[in-house]
Amino acid sequence: MSFWRLPLDSEEHSIPHGKINIIKSRCKGCGFCIEFCPNGCLRESKAFNEKGYHPPEVIDDTGCVDCGLCTLICPEFAIFTELQEAKKITEEDIQKVTTRFSRKDTRYRKP
Repeated sequence: MSFWRLPLDSEEHSIPHGKINIIKSRCKGCGFCIEFCPNGCLRESKAFNEKGYHPPEVIDDTGCVDCGLCTLICPEFAIFTELQEAKKITEEDIQKVTTRFSRKDTRYRKP
């Protein structure tokens, strides 16, 4: 679905922004949080924790929308998000989403 204009009820909605917190000592390196993050905010770090696993690290904290999938999927309760702010939807946000999921944009297509 793509929008060509700002929705009429955009004042009633906002875009959440979350802060990702990782408890590295609890992580067992399963990678579920990395795999299921819808915005690709996480990646496996090169560093080891005390248990010898590679915990995730934050790539881009600005992409976190505090969806909570990483918190729900983590079997060790090693990651959680906190809502930092919620900003009003702007026309630039609509254009970003429209471009990202456009049929013309091949960046997110599976080969």
